[in-house]
Amino acid sequence: MELKEYFEDTAGSGIMATADSDGKVDAAIYARPHVMDDGTIALIMRDRLTHLNLQSNPHACYMYIEKGPGYRGKRFFLTKIREEEDSELLHSMRRRQYIDEKDESKFLVFFKIDKELPLVGAGK
Repeated sequence: MELKEYFEDTAGSGIMATADSDGKVDAAIYARPHVMDDGTIALIMRDRLTHLNLQSNPHACYMYIEKGPGYRGKRFFLTKIREEEDSELLHSMRRRQYIDEKDESKFLVFFKIDKELPLVGAGK
């Protein structure tokens, strides 16, 4: 299954882990990533700790836990390659709109996938 189809067809929850330049870690719940035509993935972020950490340390890990029994899913080791602030592309990719949403900047952050592993185990 292609990665784009995987995220479109597989229900689950995502967790993004980052660390700042001093190695202090953070983990946060994130929606499914957008898979771009060039194989990169993109996530929409607010200007919170995860986004701040990526300014000083471009490396991150995104874990997707599939809904259902057992421990199924994927882990992606990522490197940030670029970002856009409040771009047209970002607004066209949003999956949901919140009525009480504040008027704050949002960022579309693009990552290359350095490594993909199953949720559990070392993979092949």
